[in-house]
Amino acid sequence: MIELEAGKTLEVNLREDARGRDRVVVALQAYGCAIDLSPHQARVLATELIMAVNRAEVRSNLKPGPHMAKGARPGLPERGPLNRAVAK
Repeated sequence: MIELEAGKTLEVNLREDARGRDRVVVALQAYGCAIDLSPHQARVLATELIMAVNRAEVRSNLKPGPHMAKGARPGLPERGPLNRAVAK
């Protein structure tokens, strides 16, 4: 169960249908709706979610923060006098 907001939860459950097949049910309780997926469909959804989260994390890591000097490149340490001498 994932709490989205106060009183609004998202639940993911494994159920068995009338034919005995496994189904993954994603239910948003506050709105009374659910998605009934086959294991393959649930895997595809999970992959899409993971890829979207990865893209969001990369984006946030690439955004310059207030701690970065103008013109500095993200992820690279600033070169001090010693580093500049060694790099030459």
